[in-house]
Amino acid sequence: MELQQQIDAFLANQRFGVVGASADRNKYGNKVLRCYRQNDLDVVPVNPNATEVEGIPAIATLTESEPTLDAISVITPPHITETIVEEAVALGIGHIWMQPGAESESAVQSATENGINVISGGPCLLVVLGYRERP
Repeated sequence: MELQQQIDAFLANQRFGVVGASADRNKYGNKVLRCYRQNDLDVVPVNPNATEVEGIPAIATLTESEPTLDAISVITPPHITETIVEEAVALGIGHIWMQPGAESESAVQSATENGINVISGGPCLLVVLGYRERP
């Protein structure tokens, strides 16, 4: 599948998670969450150290999501991304977008081997969806 087809398939989902969502508005984990909201997409922050992000109740792990998320953006260190992919595989999450800096070769390989549409090493979601910085 070509990159644009992968992006289109990712964005065609209903419920998104931002793994590594941050309450700090200067961090990409916060900007990606706000970008989903700017595009009127259903998004859930995933952060074990937060109860809410941008007024949205946060979940600590992917397994806490009810219903299960369809697609996730990952903004975590690569060694954490590997664990996130394992969780996503177990839950049947079909789409993962590893934001620049979150990629891990073994995470990409594991996701691909398990039939997940994985976007990595490519554009940032903020660019694709046209993120706008707002107060």
